[in-house]
Formats: sequence, C-alpha cells, structure tokens
Amino acid sequence: MPRTAFVTGANGFVGLNLVQALLAKGWRVIALHRAGSDIKYLARMGAERAVGDVTEPASLMRALPEGVDAVYHVAGDTNLWFRRNATQDRINIDGTRNMVEAALERRAHRFLHTSSISAYGLQRGRLDERTPQRGKDSWVNYNRSKHLAEEAVRAGLARGLDAVILNPGAILGPFDTRNYARLVTMIAAGTLPGVPPGALPFCHVREVAKAHVAAFERGRRAENYLLGGTDATFLELVREIGAALGRPVPGRPTPGWVLRLLGAMGALQGMLTGRQPVLSPETARQATRELTCDSSKAMRELGYRAVPLREMVADCVNWMIAEGLLPGVQSARLDRS
Repeated sequence: MPRTAFVTGANGFVGLNLVQALLAKGWRVIALHRAGSDIKYLARMGAERAVGDVTEPASLMRALPEGVDAVYHVAGDTNLWFRRNATQDRINIDGTRNMVEAALERRAHRFLHTSSISAYGLQRGRLDERTPQRGKDSWVNYNRSKHLAEEAVRAGLARGLDAVILNPGAILGPFDTRNYARLVTMIAAGTLPGVPPGALPFCHVREVAKAHVAAFERGRRAENYLLGGTDATFLELVREIGAALGRPVPGRPTPGWVLRLLGAMGALQGMLTGRQPVLSPETARQATRELTCDSSKAMRELGYRAVPLREMVADCVNWMIAEGLLPGVQSARLDRS
C-alpha cells in the first residue's frame, strides 16, 4: 500500500511542488484546498482533492482520514501589510493550531510543518538552527505569526505529536505566480522601479519540496531544518533575471532610507484608500535585511541541495513562459552553465 500524505496549502506555490514531489515518489496524496479556489494547476496532477480551510476546524476533521502517514502543513499567509494582520493570524497561528489538533485527533503518524526563516525575526548576519528565534518580538506580523505557528507545533509535541519543522529561505521556481514572479514580470515589462539593498538565502522550490519528502523518513522529531543554500543580494537576483529575459536592469540598489520612506508613504496611501500599497513599511523592512543561513544540517540529514541562483531563475522563467505569464517574451536566455 502506498503511503498517504495530507497536504494543506496544496494549491499554493510550495504546496503544488510538494504534491508533485510526493506523487513522483508513489505517495497517495490528499490535497486540501479552499472552496472556490482556482485549482487549474492542482487538477493537472492527479492528486485526490479535499475541500477545507485551516481556519475551520470542522472542515479539517471531515477532510483528514484516520491514521495518515504524514500531514504536511504548508498553508500560510505571507501578507506584509498591517491591515491584514488579523487574517494572517487566523491562518498562520490559529490555522496551525487547528491542524495540530486535527492531526492528534486523527492519529496522524507524522506532522511536517512548513515554517520560514522569518520565524527568526529581523536578525542580521548568519543563522543556523541554534540561533534563538526572535520572531515573536518582531513588529512585522508575518515574522511574529510564523514564530507563533511554530509554538503551536511545539505545544503539539508536548502532547505526543511527532513533528518536524522546516524553515525555507527566499524561494524561487515553478508555480510561483505571486512572490518573486512579480519581480520577473516587472523586469520583463520594464517597470521595475528599483532594487532593494538587502540580501537573503535563496532556495529552489523543488529542493524545498524534496527536503519535505525526505523529512518524513529522515527528519528528527522536534528539530528545525533551515533550507537556504545560495546567499545573494537582491541586485544579483535582479541581474540574473534581466540576463535571462534579455532586459536591462538597474545597475545599483536603491538606498534603504529611500525604500523606508516610500514604505511609509505607501502605508499612508493604504490607510486613505483601503487598498494594499505596492510598498508597505513591512515590505521595505524585509527587503533591506542582510541575512544568510547555514543549511548544512539539512544537507547532511535530509540530502538537501543548494542550487545556483542562475538555475533557480532559469526554472522560474521557463515555467512562466510556458504558462503564458510573460506576454511578449517568446524565449529566454537561459544559460544554466
């Protein structure tokens, strides 16, 4: 009998790649998605689908079978605008607590939780799994909510849950339509207003998905695994995207103080219009961080692989072109050497 995985957030960027990776390994996959969601990518994959919402405990109990081998809790809200913090808390914190409760009630064998390096807060420098998490003290609610979601998992551990926590860095790759794909779209259209001065650990979404699959068998209970691998500045990322698309890009980053000023102006605009600004104070703060991480633990224990930035960009752009998401871009200069 194949192993059974229940995947929340299955219709999202990481979730779709995880579903694909699990199916490739012969798993039976039950993919949770909300009613009314556009599931065109998920429908192509052949996974079983279940309708539910992590903020609605009863829907989880209806969807989650007894004794599944793995619950992969991938669902999350990456919002970076304070006016949506309450919704973010319901999804990231309450939703995780609901999923932990359902996994305990239904006696799932293992719980794999997708967190983020953002759970470590607004720290600079180099992170590893021994670095104290400071997300709960962050004024950026995404960081705070991801840390508190991990606390919900740890509360489950104290009640007997067998859980592993994975902390990806900045993720690139196929099935991205809303994250760094927006950067690709702006560069393709020649509308990129500037380049943030920060730096982050970048990771390929397919390697993140593979690490999740490996964590079922090889991840140690109650452990965190940082998934970074390629440390790069935003300017280096933008240059790689520009090269892939054959488009000009700025030659230097925008000063951090300018981004923070624009973020403050965006917050004011959002308060007046009720619409999320293009640049919020939270976005500006996240984009001016200089952060790296040590992924050697995941490499050693999960077989995680760091991928060159050029390869990540190539795979992301290739997928967007194939899906018709870059009008006017017929082909890309995807030298992966």
